[in-house]
Amino acid sequence: SGRWPWRLPSPVGTQMAVELQALEAVLAERAQALGAVILRGAGVQSVQMGADEVQVEAGGQTFRGRWLVGCDGGRSTVRKQCGFSFAGTAPEFTGHSLSVELEDPTVLSPGRHTTAQGMCNFNPPGTIALADFDGGAGHRQPLDRESAQALLRRISGREATITALHLATTWTDGARQATAYRRGRVLLAGDAAHVHSPLGGQGLNLGLGDAMNLGWKLAAVVRGEAADALLDTYQAERHPIGARVLEWSRAQVALMRPSAGSRALAAIVADLAETRDGATYLAERVWGVGQQLDLGHTHPLVGRSTPDFLMVDGRRMGELLRAGQAVLLVFDAAASLCEEVDVERAGILSIAQPAVDSLGLSALLVRPDGIVAWASDGADAAGLAQAVQEWMGSAGREAIA
Repeated sequence: SGRWPWRLPSPVGTQMAVELQALEAVLAERAQALGAVILRGAGVQSVQMGADEVQVEAGGQTFRGRWLVGCDGGRSTVRKQCGFSFAGTAPEFTGHSLSVELEDPTVLSPGRHTTAQGMCNFNPPGTIALADFDGGAGHRQPLDRESAQALLRRISGREATITALHLATTWTDGARQATAYRRGRVLLAGDAAHVHSPLGGQGLNLGLGDAMNLGWKLAAVVRGEAADALLDTYQAERHPIGARVLEWSRAQVALMRPSAGSRALAAIVADLAETRDGATYLAERVWGVGQQLDLGHTHPLVGRSTPDFLMVDGRRMGELLRAGQAVLLVFDAAASLCEEVDVERAGILSIAQPAVDSLGLSALLVRPDGIVAWASDGADAAGLAQAVQEWMGSAGREAIA
């Protein structure tokens, strides 16, 4: 806890696994409730970017708009047709995800195991992930029961027998990232902006982080509340985070290679993980608790995800941020900051009441994406009011970035 002083207890655990299908249903319901129109099965055929608008041909229809966000996956048509560079490293292995029935599941050892041929991860009774270091040659190659069994036996080194094959999908460890996330009126997010292996399960969270960062900024620009230069902060803030995840993915692959050097390196990393500092470092990377944006302020909380403050009236930060507005929390009511700041003009939701635990802060300003833009420990209440007024400034909400 000494390394993470800005964390508070939360009703959500450190790990919250959810199936993609369930998450997509919740997000789609929310988007449609807000008026979004979702057209499924309407792939993008062409994109034409002009000085004032973008034209898209998709699903046999033509759409025009001031801005386009390409979220169309790792083989993004938007990225390719708009001339984005997609740099990175080629795959070293093909990953196979199998759902099977085994004649004798005890033949395989549960858990993840490196072998002379690659990696085998077995989750009984029949969920298997395999890594075959073939340079990605097996990607998108269909498997029947017999070929899946041969692959499983070769990689695992065990004489496992598959009696039924229910699902077989492939993926690779190819790691690429767009060198720029914006070109004119077109922006990229999610897998269209970066691809990597699913090792560690960080890809979905990375895409959601892109959407949260870009969404409120694009909304402010579209509503005329900020200059479009605000959109450049999307690349400045999210591109380094994507690059770190790609580095993490490549490091995992380095530990998996079927070589004596990788086995020795993996043993050393395992020893480090057994130490307090090593375990803390790995937890910070996996959970993202060490992530901090450089927003040009000296307070150590600025640029981090907001702590999950619990107000004395029972509301939590998640509920306060649900409206998509910035939030000004004033824990020390004596400062009367909400009276000194025109929060309505700035589109800020202001809350002036104590928290169950304010972490020693008197006030803080949280961006719509949950990132702390400014914080004060109460040492200078006058300076606090001045900082918020400067944030409102002539640029309006643009200054929140």
